[in-house]
Amino acid sequence: MITAPEAAVRTVARTRGRGAARVRAVSAVLALAALAMFGLSLCVGDYPIPPGELIASLTARGTPAVDYVVHRLRLPRAELAVLVGAAFGLAGAIFQQVVRNPLASPDVIGVTSGASAGAIALIVLAGASGPLLPVGALAGALLTAASIYLLAWRRGVTGHRLALVGIGVAAGLNGVVSFLLTRTDVKVAAEGLLWLTGSLYGRADHVAPLAAAMAVLVPAAFLLGRSLRALQLGDDPARGLGVDAERRRRALLLVGVALTGVATAAAGPIAFVAFVSGPIAARLTRGGGPGLLPAALVGVLVTLTADFAAQHLIPGTRLTVGVVTGAVGAPYLLWLLAVADRGGHR
Repeated sequence: MITAPEAAVRTVARTRGRGAARVRAVSAVLALAALAMFGLSLCVGDYPIPPGELIASLTARGTPAVDYVVHRLRLPRAELAVLVGAAFGLAGAIFQQVVRNPLASPDVIGVTSGASAGAIALIVLAGASGPLLPVGALAGALLTAASIYLLAWRRGVTGHRLALVGIGVAAGLNGVVSFLLTRTDVKVAAEGLLWLTGSLYGRADHVAPLAAAMAVLVPAAFLLGRSLRALQLGDDPARGLGVDAERRRRALLLVGVALTGVATAAAGPIAFVAFVSGPIAARLTRGGGPGLLPAALVGVLVTLTADFAAQHLIPGTRLTVGVVTGAVGAPYLLWLLAVADRGGHR
């Protein structure tokens, strides 16, 4: 005879099993969609490339003309879109789930603004470029995140306090960036403004450093992400399950900040990718788990799709990817704020 506790345990196990299966299915569909968009971005352009010729080029059997277009022009841009999208998507999901607030993504609470301020300061004050920008962006993101955390600390950190403090810090940092750009040479300011819009154009030299950073940060995120279920229960239940809640929270946020910093250094602050990836993944998986992998894949798909639209949406005009993501993400932010206002909290 099955007792009540045994029945409850079996019910929980079945629910978790169905949730995990849905996460795997959603992840597979998202990966296939991202792969299709990746291939489309390599095929479509001023020099169209049929799929057969693309495959031949990728397997070292292409013609010189096709190889040049694929390997020198389009492939680095698509690879950067994948890496940046995965970094922003993963960072956004980490922040939102650790803080338990959908507004607490790096680009809303100021971490991305800190990375931007660090990079712009190097561009304007030191004339830096190339490999020094990731250093400035990462340092800016870390310093900003530490400041926000300390300012929001009141015997712990709550989601709403962190979001409000972060929004205030972001506003201040945006003012600093504007001041720096208005006090510098026009050419330098133009370079800084282009970087601030978020662009994947001409960034082939950023692919290898970003890939190296991701090789360290992504495994760390998934390893630490095993504690997300416990953290979402609250500090006391998490401690009851053997999880040092505050230490694990800080470690996860540190990884999220690092992902934001390296992605911003590589492509600039591409707006709202981190913000929308986690909620979209959560809706698709119906809360089947922490959802870090689906969120990363949503980030990849959003970035690839936005960059494709930026290049081909308006004939004869090349937009930056950040313009497209901003145009899509801003209405979503307004909708989320409206829902939160009606419900009292979100």
